[in-house]
Amino acid sequence: MCGRFALTISPTVLARLFQLADTPSLSPRYNIAPGQEVTAILNQEGQGRTCRLFSWGLIPTWAKDPAMGAKLINARAETVSEKPAFRESFKNKRCLIPADGFYEWHKKDKTSRPYFIRMQYNEPFAFAGLWQQWQSPDQQTRKTCAILTIHANSLLEPIHPRMPVIIPPENYDLWLDTTLSTTDRLQKLLHPYPPEKMNCFAVSPLVNSPQHDSPQCIEPVNPDTNHNTLFPS
Repeated sequence: MCGRFALTISPTVLARLFQLADTPSLSPRYNIAPGQEVTAILNQEGQGRTCRLFSWGLIPTWAKDPAMGAKLINARAETVSEKPAFRESFKNKRCLIPADGFYEWHKKDKTSRPYFIRMQYNEPFAFAGLWQQWQSPDQQTRKTCAILTIHANSLLEPIHPRMPVIIPPENYDLWLDTTLSTTDRLQKLLHPYPPEKMNCFAVSPLVNSPQHDSPQCIEPVNPDTNHNTLFPS
């Protein structure tokens, strides 16, 4: 799954890398958690790519209770086109969710050790996201999102069996294209990211609490440890 991530780059860099029409107003965030607002990028007809803030945890249009969103922070890539909660969004409400890295916990015996996963050269990237607009009986509107996940690559598998789907820059336009009449081409984008392009390392248990949102969350607990020797026997 993907339950925490970070986005710390400047708004100017974000706008340049994702070719946004406008520069968003953002602050560095080191421990983004479900239920919080996340930055998402989508195509706005006639305006190009634009940033929006969505609550993390997708609420389907037919949901009677908005609390349902707390259970839908992730969508499995293998079944996203079939599940009633996600299939509409997969067809016409896709977004990119930018990040610097994400966290996962390695469970052994009765302990869990947090790890931070990022690109090999620390460059920002984008999760495959879905969004939806839900309206309450009293006409209040909430815009929410979920992150797609897939089985883990060889780097992440020792930590957790699943990982978020990462869309490479050359496929941004395709993922955001809402004019597609079929999702067959999209399904081909839903695969684990190449492990040789990623890196991971253990971080402080501070990240266990969403109340901690500081650079300390992404600092290696042992800066000299190679990512290939992170998993003690």
